[in-house]
Amino acid sequence: MADQLVLSLEEIRAADAAIAGGKGANLGELIAAGFSVPLGFILTTAAYGVAARSARVDPSDPTSAADRLRAGDVPRAVATAALDAYRSMGGGKVAVRSSATAEDLPGASFAGQQDTFLNVEGDQSLIDAIRRCWASLWNERAVAYRRERGLDDQSVALAVVVQRMVDAAAAGVMFTAHPINGRRGTAVIDAAPGLGDAVVSGAVDPDHNVVDVSAGQITERVVRHERPVMSDALIVELAEIGRRIERRLGGPQDVEFAVDGDERLWIVQARPITNLYPLPDEVPSDTRVYFSISVAQGYFAPITPMGMEAFLAIGRRVGATFADDRTGSTIARSPVVVAGERPFVDVTAVLRDPVGRDFLERLSAIGEARSSVVFRKLSTDPRFAARRGRRAGSVRRILPVILRSRIPVRALRLWVSPDRSRARLIRDIEQGTRIDIPAGATASERLDAVEEFMRVTLPFVFPRLLPVVVAGMVSHVAVGRLLGRRAGPEELMALSRGLPHNPTTKMDLALWELTRHIRSDAGSREVLASRTAAELAEAYQAGQLPPVVQTSLSAFLDRYGFRSVGEIDLGVARWSEDPTHLLGVISNYLLLADDALAPDAHFRRGAREAEATATALLSRVRGPRRLLLRFLLSRARALMGSRELPKYMLIRNVFTPIRAMLRPVGAELAATGRVTVPEDIYFLTLAEARGAIAGADMRETVAAHRAEYGREIARRHVPRVLLSDGTDAEVALVEPVEGGLRGSPASPGLVTGKARVIRSPQGAHLEPGEILVASSTDPGWMPLFLTAGGLVMEMGGMMSHGAVVAREYGIPAVVGVAGATERIMTGDSLTVDGTAGVVSMAAT
Repeated sequence: MADQLVLSLEEIRAADAAIAGGKGANLGELIAAGFSVPLGFILTTAAYGVAARSARVDPSDPTSAADRLRAGDVPRAVATAALDAYRSMGGGKVAVRSSATAEDLPGASFAGQQDTFLNVEGDQSLIDAIRRCWASLWNERAVAYRRERGLDDQSVALAVVVQRMVDAAAAGVMFTAHPINGRRGTAVIDAAPGLGDAVVSGAVDPDHNVVDVSAGQITERVVRHERPVMSDALIVELAEIGRRIERRLGGPQDVEFAVDGDERLWIVQARPITNLYPLPDEVPSDTRVYFSISVAQGYFAPITPMGMEAFLAIGRRVGATFADDRTGSTIARSPVVVAGERPFVDVTAVLRDPVGRDFLERLSAIGEARSSVVFRKLSTDPRFAARRGRRAGSVRRILPVILRSRIPVRALRLWVSPDRSRARLIRDIEQGTRIDIPAGATASERLDAVEEFMRVTLPFVFPRLLPVVVAGMVSHVAVGRLLGRRAGPEELMALSRGLPHNPTTKMDLALWELTRHIRSDAGSREVLASRTAAELAEAYQAGQLPPVVQTSLSAFLDRYGFRSVGEIDLGVARWSEDPTHLLGVISNYLLLADDALAPDAHFRRGAREAEATATALLSRVRGPRRLLLRFLLSRARALMGSRELPKYMLIRNVFTPIRAMLRPVGAELAATGRVTVPEDIYFLTLAEARGAIAGADMRETVAAHRAEYGREIARRHVPRVLLSDGTDAEVALVEPVEGGLRGSPASPGLVTGKARVIRSPQGAHLEPGEILVASSTDPGWMPLFLTAGGLVMEMGGMMSHGAVVAREYGIPAVVGVAGATERIMTGDSLTVDGTAGVVSMAAT
């Protein structure tokens, strides 16, 4: 079958994409399932191979490949096979469609990559259309799309689908899930008179219909012609056909259809909708609300399978914490679910609870402001609205859990004696997370140790870390409540500049001190200026950098080598393993000529401004209120800087030790050929790792995990709040302002500059004064703040990492700006109003 030049569509099934392309394979599967699909045949990828060899196609030169295929003669055997199949259909008008092996596949579907030709009639016209389809495999848009997706040009091939034309009275496109908000069970149907290519190309204004498929009801309708193109009954029938197609092909589909003069529906194309955000594997019957843990931590990328094990273990611990002592039952399932290789927490029960809802909205307003708006909107949805009479019951249920966790006691200790309590916290966690594994431990014993370490440390660590977050945030909120209108938002934000006890700030100051030390040595400066970061990292690992750099960097890594970009994923290499990013940062720091822009100078200025602001605020109150304000200000300053301490210690004392315990396991598995390289251990789950230790070959499993990780890391948008029916809860809440975007104020001030959209800090460069536009930031981004004129961030709130650093460096910042990295382009002129929370874009 693989060598045949022509196959009828009836012979093709979904598994035949390698010979029929994605489009052809889907059509063959639908014919087998009994759907109305125009009959036709496939000119297979084998036929393309014959033509490509005849034309001497070079995949490394797309322009030449397209020209050769378009202008060359179709090999006689191929032309004969195609024309014989065409004549056996009775000739006449046909549709000729490209069907590439890299098109219309899960994760790689994109409409319009290759060409389609309608109303083709006659032998020569068919041969010409086939040539043009082959050539379209190498057009600019198809090549660019494949490269963006990491698909190999060398292995791609193209089949051609030839089908009898439908004499269409109307045609159009149906999405079996809502393509904008992602909601499954909703069909969106656009239809216009005549052929469907006008709808696909945007040449006409189609009727627009939205259907609730399960209810069989049209929920939205826009008619743009004298009368509706399709009747209500036909629209509902098509939506039901879409549901069946979706079930047959295994997911939401982008379907092209035609309606003939007898009002019979024909399916002419079906491809996966790949821009929808994936759902968890197990979707409950009732609609749930999931909040992105990654977004809350300012991390946009997917999590490795082993990294996800840590989040799932945390979820199990949360479930155990909220066990009902009277019944012995726990939360029915872990509140942590996985969607799109990222962890989400199920907050449905919290949102429905009056006390929980208030807490969720207030907490997210500080840490992830945009999510707070989404939660407030969802609380009006009848499915999630708080239920009357439950407030007292909520308190009775939650209070014992809080008391049992000793969170209030530990928070009170922090307020009474911040320095002593902080030191005690650090000491307790360092002692409680120690683990010794014998050097001769087997891989199985090491894996046992990892699971035991998670089981023991998580219940120990979390009740000790949470009070740090609570104490700092409550102190800051209390200052604002006490002052009321006596303090403006700029002044309250100024209080959080130059905060002591921030471990990330300490790290940045230490890195700057290291840079100063290197700058004083001419030989070191010359080496760092003349080599790339990758070359410097390789030299460091070999011990070949100048002594000043080698020694000082080693000392820095002894303290902070457990950190990295994306450090919340224990599957990500730490700086101690790969200091490439760090050396790039140091090289950029060496270019900073103005000492006034240095991190230590920023920190001192911020501390002075905060002190002056506190003094001014104290002068506005008298008597006992002034004494209380003085106490709250001192505690806010002492505790707000510790906001990043819990994450710092979780990474240092839990995630990094787990990574270190797993490394020898990966090395052993690689040595025995069960995985390819030691780092593959992080692309296995614990259960899969056990299987490998038992002798199973996990190389294909690792490859599948890595491929999925690669697809997800290319995803541009991750919902901060996802409903279990696929709805991106934020989509309907995008609030453009005239000429700009609205977010949440994070660092006061007003600045105008050119935008620089950056998706990863690794290797990134920012010209002085440019506005940094990013999805989110973590400690790996800090060096970019030195030259940034302002910050615009999709994620985060006033106490998120980017907001804190922006205030430290005194640059205006707006966070929680929905779609910022998609709607703003590098080079756009922006005005960032960090006080009002508005980003204005100059008209172009």
